[in-house]
Amino acid sequence: MPTKDELLEVFRQVEDPELGMDIVDLGLLYDVEVEEAKVKVTYSLTSMGCPAGPLIAQDIDAAARQVEGVEEVELELTFDPPWTPDRMSDDAKFILGFG
Repeated sequence: MPTKDELLEVFRQVEDPELGMDIVDLGLLYDVEVEEAKVKVTYSLTSMGCPAGPLIAQDIDAAARQVEGVEEVELELTFDPPWTPDRMSDDAKFILGFG
C-alpha cells in the first residue's frame, strides 16, 4: 500500500511552471489521503485563473501513479482557504523573496 510520505516525495517533482518551484514547497498541496490503492489529492493554485492549472493537475496525477500500489487518483482543486505566500516553506519564501 502506498504511503503519504512516498506520495509527498514524488509531489516534489511537480512544479508550478510559472514559479519554477515544486507544489509542496509552494504550499499548493493541501492534503493527501490514502485508502488502499486510491489516493485523493487536495490542492490549490496561486490564483483562480492560473493558466498552468491543467498542466499541474496532469503532473500531480502522473506523479501519484509513479508510486507503487497506486491504482486510482482523485484530484480536488480547492480555493478554500485561498492560497497565500504564507503557505510556502521558508526555503521557498527565501528563494522567491518573500519575508
